[in-house]
Amino acid sequence: MKIGFIGTGVMGTGIINNLLPVFGEIIVFNRTKSHAQLVLDNGAVRAESPAQVAAETDVVLTMVGYPDDVEEIYYGDDGLLANGHAGQIMIDMTTSTPTLAKKLARDGLRHEITVLDAPVSGGDVGAKNGALTVMIGGDEKAYQQSLPIFSAIAKKIQRFGEAGFGQHTKMANQIMIAATMLGMSETLVYAKQVGLDLNSVLTTLSAGGAQNWSLDNYGPRILANDFEPGFYAKHLLKDLRIALDEAQKLELVLPATDLAEALYTKLVNDLKMGDAGTQALIKLWLAFR
Repeated sequence: MKIGFIGTGVMGTGIINNLLPVFGEIIVFNRTKSHAQLVLDNGAVRAESPAQVAAETDVVLTMVGYPDDVEEIYYGDDGLLANGHAGQIMIDMTTSTPTLAKKLARDGLRHEITVLDAPVSGGDVGAKNGALTVMIGGDEKAYQQSLPIFSAIAKKIQRFGEAGFGQHTKMANQIMIAATMLGMSETLVYAKQVGLDLNSVLTTLSAGGAQNWSLDNYGPRILANDFEPGFYAKHLLKDLRIALDEAQKLELVLPATDLAEALYTKLVNDLKMGDAGTQALIKLWLAFR
């Protein structure tokens, strides 16, 4: 099975590095060559275009920033669909819209290509350690064929149904993540204001009912003044806007998610911290500036 991968950002780099020992040579493309250097040093081979990746592989995985980036990669004369081949599987791991996931699956069939949506959760740590959670929508047979790939990068793999259902599941995930990020931030702000030892607060709360992934993984980074992105703030903002758009279509009101979107908008637009990690949310409070 010859694999191609498009998108060598924080997440893509970790995923590719876990695929290389299992599948050998991985053909990669990234618009900025320097961003692919870490995986090239580990044995990946650079392609010059998405078209080349499609032409030379059996399975193509994509993980880019925004739905517009996904469309650019899959469509057009130099895109994946126009240059793929019958029987090929393409897996979009970008957190994107369920609507686009359904469109990709439908348009893929016209080229006899199966497209799965398979967004992930677990951040840079999960990607690096091969411990991601993968949420999949699309064809059952293609899912089964792709299990060796998913098994190399994930600790939890689940198919939820037809195309778009992987993205719907990721929206549910991001709704939860946003709430825990807000809770963690306010916890630390409160604890600091009353003069508690913040390291002791983290270790104590993580041993009880307040334990959650954000607290365990991002709390220590905040105390170390580490705001490097395990997941970009601007990308979580994008995800929250997708979730709220989908909720509106379903006539759902999600007040906590509305609040999270407003706060991350302030972080990205007012504080200009879109390229920081999601834990930078705490910078909205003066006590942590």
